Amino acid sequence: MNILIVDDIHPILLEKLEDAGISYDYQPDFNRANAENIIQQYAGLIIRSKFQVDQSFLDLATNLRFIARPGAGMDNIDEDYATSKGICLFSANDGNKDAVGEHMIGMLLSLMNNLNRGHREICSGQWRREENRGYELKGRTVALIGYGHNGQAMAKRLSGFEVNVIAYDKYKTGFTDTYAKEVSMEEVVRQADVLSFHIPLTRETRAMVNDEYLFHFRKPIFFLMGARGAIAHIPSVLKYMDKGRILGAAFDVLPTEKFPALSETDWYANLASRDNVLLSPHVAGWTFESYYKLSDIIADKIIEFYKSK
Repeated sequence: MNILIVDDIHPILLEKLEDAGISYDYQPDFNRANAENIIQQYAGLIIRSKFQVDQSFLDLATNLRFIARPGAGMDNIDEDYATSKGICLFSANDGNKDAVGEHMIGMLLSLMNNLNRGHREICSGQWRREENRGYELKGRTVALIGYGHNGQAMAKRLSGFEVNVIAYDKYKTGFTDTYAKEVSMEEVVRQADVLSFHIPLTRETRAMVNDEYLFHFRKPIFFLMGARGAIAHIPSVLKYMDKGRILGAAFDVLPTEKFPALSETDWYANLASRDNVLLSPHVAGWTFESYYKLSDIIADKIIEFYKSK
């Protein structure tokens, strides 16, 4: 029942495995080729986002019984194929929910108050008060797309701002609570002043935010993407910014990430040049605290799996 660990993880995971008497092989510098050469020797795999665990990789993992991902979502793993081979899948979807909620609210407040632009201008010798007049969040309607762990954490953190929080989730019903009201998508497009995404990347959600999707919003919105970059078709977002239908956009995730690949896309230069766009390098859920919590939660799930067997 040896476990191969191919990504950097918090030491708490290793400590808990050792205390439970579970053996592991910690190889955080491994790439896919390294893992392919020896994966048949292991019953477990712990990976974050280093490489795609696709059908060809899984076919090499002849003894694999589980895959654990200390993160939210499983979009770098072929879930259907893994499940068909009897491989159990674990993630830590609630481990970074607080971090994501705080980060996205921080990005929203920065956009609404031109904090990033104002900072740059002052550093370059410009003092422009009127041009950097901001908007208040109080009294606005924030629409959350998806009301799982991250959506709920976002709603809870918004509660102190005296905003109207509404949420749409295609796969849940009856989830109205103290922090958000369940609504239809028709109500979202009619009411939203702020649109924030908290859904996984699937075949259905890939490039979901396109021209057709954005066309239906009745009011100009602030747009937040902290879920998965490929959910948004960036040229469509840029088009609706040009139309004045998106007042500002914050992206912690993008369809293409890291350089030089990002700079080679046909939309990056346009996106990065805008004063009303705020970007961060996929770190919303990657705080010092969430680093611990993600590994801690996954360790408990692995230990429970071993006990059940």
